[in-house]
Amino acid sequence: MTENAANTSFVEHESRAAILAELHARPFVPLETPRRVYHFAFATNEDAAQADRGEIERLCASRDCAAAGDAKFKSLGLGDWALRWEQHTEFTTYTWSTSVDAAAPFSHPDPLGAGEISFRPPGRLIVAAHLCVVGRELSLGELAGLFNSRSLCVIGAAKGAAHVLTDFAVDSAKFTRLIIRAEGGSALDNGRLAQRALEIETYRTMALLGLPEARRASPQLRAMERELSGITHALSRMQDTRTNEDLLHRLSDLLAASEALSTKSAFRFGASRAYHALVKNRLELLQETKESQYVTISNFLSARLDPAIETCNAVEARQARLSNQVERAINLMRTGLTLELERQNGDLLHDMNRRARLQMRLQRIVQGLSVAALAYYLLGLTAFVAKGAKDAGWLPAGLTAEETTALALPVMFFASWLFMERVRRLSLKAAKEERVD
Repeated sequence: MTENAANTSFVEHESRAAILAELHARPFVPLETPRRVYHFAFATNEDAAQADRGEIERLCASRDCAAAGDAKFKSLGLGDWALRWEQHTEFTTYTWSTSVDAAAPFSHPDPLGAGEISFRPPGRLIVAAHLCVVGRELSLGELAGLFNSRSLCVIGAAKGAAHVLTDFAVDSAKFTRLIIRAEGGSALDNGRLAQRALEIETYRTMALLGLPEARRASPQLRAMERELSGITHALSRMQDTRTNEDLLHRLSDLLAASEALSTKSAFRFGASRAYHALVKNRLELLQETKESQYVTISNFLSARLDPAIETCNAVEARQARLSNQVERAINLMRTGLTLELERQNGDLLHDMNRRARLQMRLQRIVQGLSVAALAYYLLGLTAFVAKGAKDAGWLPAGLTAEETTALALPVMFFASWLFMERVRRLSLKAAKEERVD
């Protein structure tokens, strides 16, 4: 049995094929000079991504190409044009390129308006870049003259194998313009460099999506912080229980609003940090070197992109700090309410004990009165019996009915006391059994 045959007997992990294919999912497309490239990125949600995949499937079917299937990348040849399609988590990119009329950079700024290419993918446009790949026919100075000198960036790239020029500005056709001046590298080198330059443009734009979110959140945070300051100031003064409960409700509402704001912006701020890290990575892969007096792309982005990301981080930190402060205030409020309730419970128990003692005293008084009343009633009965016995001659000689009644007085009191004590014990026993039940 051969080694390959032996491997077929193994049970493969369900993700093995996808993991192996991921390393080759987005290959570099070779670019001969001259070449003009138009790169679009569209923000897509789950539904738009599904619709976008359906559009690519229909385009493949119309060109008798293999379907994309579950792949995130597809290259198509469409006559004089080549299309590179990539689907990402939040966006989908379309990169069109052609060598037709590509010798003069930016001579055809808008292929959509000119009818050179026609497509309308789902999603909202977030990136539109126009990249020209040229040879050494034009000097670096001539190419630099095509850009805004105030924001122009020019770097040596790939260890001197090319130059990259851009001003990150939008032209009349709403494209961000870039030029790669190849110094004799291969078509694959040109494609690799072009892809990294376009990725920098795409990822820096996606990273900046967090800045509007931070600006929208800042006024809400300021209002919440003022509300928290007012509540904590009120907590520092003596308040009654009702006022404290009102403040606790206000704190609970403030905590809910703070958590809702944090949840709403958490993904966007996290994604901005991730895209920012990708920008830094692609800049390292460019292997940029400073060219004459021109600003490098790294320095330009550090002066503009880094502060935006720091703003997002600062707003996120404020959100976390506000939530922690509200939680501490709530815990402090709950502690104060707990102590107040314990004090009230102590007062209530003290009052209950006092009332119980008064009730016991009253019960003893009532029990004494009951004993006297019962003894008085029994003595009345005894007097009637003594009189009857005297008339019948049953009493000893010389002993009157009144004397007999007087002699029976202690006995009647003792009997009455025993009876009432018995009733009291039975009542206590019944009460204990009721509490146990």
